[in-house]
Amino acid sequence: MEEKTIYKSKEGKRILSQKYEAYLETLPFDVERKYVDTSYGKTHVLVAGPPQGKPIFIFQGGNCINPMTLTWFTPLAKHYRIYAPDTIGHPGFSAENRISAKNHSFAQWIEELMNFFQIERCAFIGPSYGGGIILRLATFLPEKIDCAVLVSPAGIKLGSKLKMIKDILRPLALYNITSSEKHLQAIADKMSANSMKDIDKQIIGDVFQHVKLEQDMPKLTDKKELENFKAPTLVIAGLKDVFFPENKLRSRTQEIIPNLTAFKSYDMGHFPSEAYLEKMNVEIKQFLSNNYEMIDSQLGASFEYEASKW
Repeated sequence: MEEKTIYKSKEGKRILSQKYEAYLETLPFDVERKYVDTSYGKTHVLVAGPPQGKPIFIFQGGNCINPMTLTWFTPLAKHYRIYAPDTIGHPGFSAENRISAKNHSFAQWIEELMNFFQIERCAFIGPSYGGGIILRLATFLPEKIDCAVLVSPAGIKLGSKLKMIKDILRPLALYNITSSEKHLQAIADKMSANSMKDIDKQIIGDVFQHVKLEQDMPKLTDKKELENFKAPTLVIAGLKDVFFPENKLRSRTQEIIPNLTAFKSYDMGHFPSEAYLEKMNVEIKQFLSNNYEMIDSQLGASFEYEASKW
């Protein structure tokens, strides 16, 4: 039986693998690579930052490659131990079978990764689809989360479907037919409010051309699901985000997240510009300092890390 694949061809998989490796070379910090066997398949994890730093899991956006969204949080690698898994069923080096983002599956997957690295609980950061994954963890295993940062997260409220069709799906259909740079640029501009880096635009184009896109968004989270989720949470949203715009996220976020520490909004698209990334990281570092450090002090916790056990 032929193995399931998310790629349209072997050549497409080769191209995306090369782009992944090339993007890794642009990261301004050293990266270790680990493979973890889980119930849902083998998972490739990028590990960075000082081995004795407090751990943070960072989850990639959907239908893109892990190093792309990992670069958004580059300043954190100086002080924190970062674990960034390639999401199963998305482009990267993890297993290609897709798992549901509507039930407990991602929570169990995360728990197995944490067990491998001997992390009982920690901070979590997730942009877009990655934010939706964290909300599944918050639903089923909230005790695993010390604090959470959700950036333009899925799993809370969707933007206008008509606007997504007009701004993204229509030019995407034209791009798939013509491979025209004009249509790819139109998509990139709408996704980033005219600020997407060329390297990101080209990879997004490769994903569109060579990957069977994941079309199922993470489940929209119910208020009742988060009744036991007490971790401090920071949500960051973009006013011009076509997928999860600030005006849709704000009221719903305030309604369903019990310990919402802050809701920050910027005049950005789904892909932040370099200027907004700088502002975001200042906010995130302050949030982690205020909450992660405080939690550690209150619990008198001492984290044991994987470095001496591999």
